[in-house]
Amino acid sequence: MFCEKCGSPLPPAAQYCTRCGKQLMARMQFASPSRNRVQEHIRLLGILWMALSAVNVLGGGALLIVANTFFARWNHFPAEVHSTFLQPLLSFIGILILVKAAAGFLAGYGLLQREAWARILVLILGFLSLFNVPFGTALGVYTLWVLLPATSDEEYRALSRAA
Repeated sequence: MFCEKCGSPLPPAAQYCTRCGKQLMARMQFASPSRNRVQEHIRLLGILWMALSAVNVLGGGALLIVANTFFARWNHFPAEVHSTFLQPLLSFIGILILVKAAAGFLAGYGLLQREAWARILVLILGFLSLFNVPFGTALGVYTLWVLLPATSDEEYRALSRAA
């Protein structure tokens, strides 16, 4: 690069000509708008939480149906495994699965609406779903990767304020 006024050679990052002192025009730099990681993944995360919750509703409902029809009326079990023990246990587990599914629907809806409380709820559900192999584990890891870093908190707060 050369000076337009005196023609002397210029160093690459020079702002003034070293010979004549002419101010050089700044090079134009094109900047692309930066999208943050949370903004790119928040919609997909909300949809995946709602989909996993739909699967949990099916599983929890099936478990409740089995517990309250099959185990409540069939008394031909051996003495060690009696239906009075299995029916309440399976019903309780089915209700817990349905409660988790309801929380997942609420969390997915909150993420799609960019509610401020949804990030905390999804992080809690993400930790709990790590034990639900394989789909819950995958969604839990993805949730923690998107929403757990400290910069994600700031980005999510900015998104929720904008919405």
